[in-house]
This record gives sequence, C-alpha cells and structure tokens, in this order.
Amino acid sequence: MAGTWVALAFMPVQRRNSRAYLQTVLGRPPALREIWRHFYGFTGFLMQLLRTGRGMTVRGVLAPINAVEFDTLLNSDRPALFGTFHFGSSDLLGYLLAARGRRVSMVRMRVGNSEETRRLGERFAGKISFLWINDAAQLIFGLKAALEAGESLALKCDRLEFTAKAEAFNFLGAARLFPFTIYHVGILFERPVAFCVALPGKTNEELQVFASTVFNPDPAAGREANLRAARIHFQEVLSLLETLVRQHPYQWFNFLPLNPVVPPAGR
Repeated sequence: MAGTWVALAFMPVQRRNSRAYLQTVLGRPPALREIWRHFYGFTGFLMQLLRTGRGMTVRGVLAPINAVEFDTLLNSDRPALFGTFHFGSSDLLGYLLAARGRRVSMVRMRVGNSEETRRLGERFAGKISFLWINDAAQLIFGLKAALEAGESLALKCDRLEFTAKAEAFNFLGAARLFPFTIYHVGILFERPVAFCVALPGKTNEELQVFASTVFNPDPAAGREANLRAARIHFQEVLSLLETLVRQHPYQWFNFLPLNPVVPPAGR
C-alpha cells in the first residue's frame, strides 16, 4: 500500500490519465483516494504475475455467460484467435489456454517485466511462444508462420500503437477507435475469433474468466459480409467489457489516454 502511494507520487502522466479515465467511467471528478485504488489494483495484478512466474498455479473459472460456446472452442482442436484487453488479470489468460492443451503464440510488447513473461513461458515450454510487436516487420512473418503451423494467437485489442486496422465502436459513452486487425486476420485465415477477460477470484490462485461468443468467418459469405458480422461481434464484446469496467473501474489497466473519440463525420 505504501509502495502504491510512492508510484502515485512519482508517475504524474499515469496519474493524470487515471484521473481522466475515472472521471469518464464514474461520471464525476475522482478523489485522490480513488486514483490510489486504481494504482493499487494494478499493483495487486503485478504481484499476482510475479507469484505466477515463480511457480504459483492459477486456475480459471468460466463465468456462466457464453461459457458453453467458449468451452466448446477450447476443447476443439481448431486453431483460433483469442483477443483480450488490459483489464484485470487478463495477462495470464494465454497460460490458461496453454494449460488446456493449446499451442499459443502470445503477441506481446517487450518491456521491463519481460523477464517474468519469459519465466512463465518456460513453465509451458512447447505450448507457449512469443511474438514481440516491437519489431513490426518480423511480427508480420511471425503471425503468418504461427497461423500456418496451426497455432492459436493471443493478443490484446485496446491499444492503437501497433495496429494496422482501427475502427470506431461505442465504448464508455462515445464512439472510440479500437484495433480491428484481429478480425481481418481471422477472416483471411478462416480462424474463429473469441475474446475473454479475467478478474481476480476469491484467492490468488483463482481467476474469474468472462468470455464472448465466438465469431466464425463464413468463407462463402465474402469479405464484406464477414466484416459486417465482425463489427457486430466486436461491438457486443465491447459492450460486455464496458459492463465489467463499470462494475470494476479500478481493474482497467490502460494508464494511457482513453481511446480517441471519432466524430460522426469520421466514422
């Protein structure tokens, strides 16, 4: 708790972005204590990540919503694209997919905590590999190779820095830009697309997992029809995410400016 106050004092950019986000989601200016709770939520997740990297086993418990459809996909041998967001304990979902027997390539940015990511990867040797998005040229070849090798992909779909395709969707009271590349890849390679996010469970070892419905591209429908269906699917995903964000506002870990609002003329 003391360390969180230190972070709050020495991270003015993140503090400012947290305040702006909380004002949007709460509908009023947040108190300093509420910004601290936002930082403290992230500290709790980092501790969970560290413990998992050092051997703690985590167990995912699927919430009832869309559980049957999502579980059916997990239990199949069909490679898929799994999207998530910087929300709660979602960083650990790739390892839960591997624990279910899937070979997963996780798309990640190489940052200061990549050592913990490497430790976790070693625990799932043969099931987990990483595609680092810092090198965009290599990423394209890595994505293609992973998909053609029958691996599933796990990637986050809320930050715009490294996306090739972005479109506007309703989120937190406005039409905001979100990465849409996952659907273009799914349609191109005829792979199902599903999203899931995780919140801390009752214990450090438990995650409460919320899944979306599964988007299945139809090769016979054509690209434009599939894209229209994909837009409807992603809006449903974001509506589920918004519900969870409003219920658990301190679990949104994008300490960046909120996704930009697109005026009606630019949508």
